[in-house]
Amino acid sequence: MTDQTRNRRKVRVGVVVSDSRDKTVTVVIPNLTAHPRYDKIVRKSEKFHAHDEGNDANVGDTVRIMETRPLSKSKRWRVIEIVERAR
Repeated sequence: MTDQTRNRRKVRVGVVVSDSRDKTVTVVIPNLTAHPRYDKIVRKSEKFHAHDEGNDANVGDTVRIMETRPLSKSKRWRVIEIVERAR
């Protein structure tokens, strides 16, 4: 495995919907897809549990998360940066 392929990790941008756990946030990433038969646009979303080392992210913040090694049973992502703070 070369060094370049190892560092090509998935990066997503989403909104924090929960920050009640210590050093963990729940991020929702919305997705719009066309239904295969009816061609109607369908809204779907995916929830990710991300590691937030400094407990910086709050509910409503837009964050950028990156895929990482498994940190717990459900955490496979970590917060890279807070793109936009909630008002």
